[in-house]
Amino acid sequence: MSLTSSWQWLLLNIFLFVPIISSSHIPPIVPTCRDKCGNLTIKYPFGSDYGCGHPDFARYIKCTSGELRFSSGTGAYTVSTIDYTTSTIVITDLFMSTCSSMQNSGSFRLDRASPFTLSSQDIFILLGCSRTSPVFDPNEDLCDTGSGLHLCKGLYSCDGVTGIGLEPNGPISSCCVYEPIMEFGSGYGLDLPKLQCSSYASMYGFGGDETDPMKWQFGISLEYNDSYYTETCKDCEASGGFCGFAGFKQSFSCICRGGGNSTTNCYGRGYAWSGTLGHKIRSKISFGGGLLFWVLLLL
Repeated sequence: MSLTSSWQWLLLNIFLFVPIISSSHIPPIVPTCRDKCGNLTIKYPFGSDYGCGHPDFARYIKCTSGELRFSSGTGAYTVSTIDYTTSTIVITDLFMSTCSSMQNSGSFRLDRASPFTLSSQDIFILLGCSRTSPVFDPNEDLCDTGSGLHLCKGLYSCDGVTGIGLEPNGPISSCCVYEPIMEFGSGYGLDLPKLQCSSYASMYGFGGDETDPMKWQFGISLEYNDSYYTETCKDCEASGGFCGFAGFKQSFSCICRGGGNSTTNCYGRGYAWSGTLGHKIRSKISFGGGLLFWVLLLL
């Protein structure tokens, strides 16, 4: 047997001697959860990354490039505030009109299956609507013609109306404080092309002054279901972990700051590879790597 063949035979036996670890025994990747996204504090049921928070919320709320985003069928919106005491968030549509800036808007839709509902504080105002718009159908009664006239006058006094082709303090006949008759569960749809309107504004407060539209609080306030906060999650958080989910069934998982996860809490938990399995894996890799190093050195 030649010298080269001898070394080849030795290498083969070394790799046969070192057990190959099945991929099914390698610990799954555990997500890293954060309690901040930009300047917003992130608490359950929300999560900073996939696998954090409650799975019903993970498809709608994501932290992207340091900004918390809410997604629906009509796009992604910035989450500007979260009030955990009232279980509400406020989202901002960049194409929504305000007193200082008005522009052609897209539509807005809140998914029916979403764990969010519109807050009772929300007021939707349609701007630059066509005379033939269905919102002006006298048989439908979709516009608030009482206090709504005050809101339309306020917005149409803003210099921003020039952005949708109107003059400040012009006629408000193309404005509608929208009050749809039909409600679809927790869903809500605002289809501007169908309604033949140029733009919309949404308010959730007057900022203490109903006469000054520059102080009005523009945005969409959404309430969310807070019944997801269980005792198991509270126990997880008390141990310093983040409540999350894992696996195909998206079962509850307590994600620990040290890098591991648990089905209960993080008391006594270390890194994801700690314990007997992690020790065996590191020992085998170290042993096999050391033998390979000496063999290659001898070659």
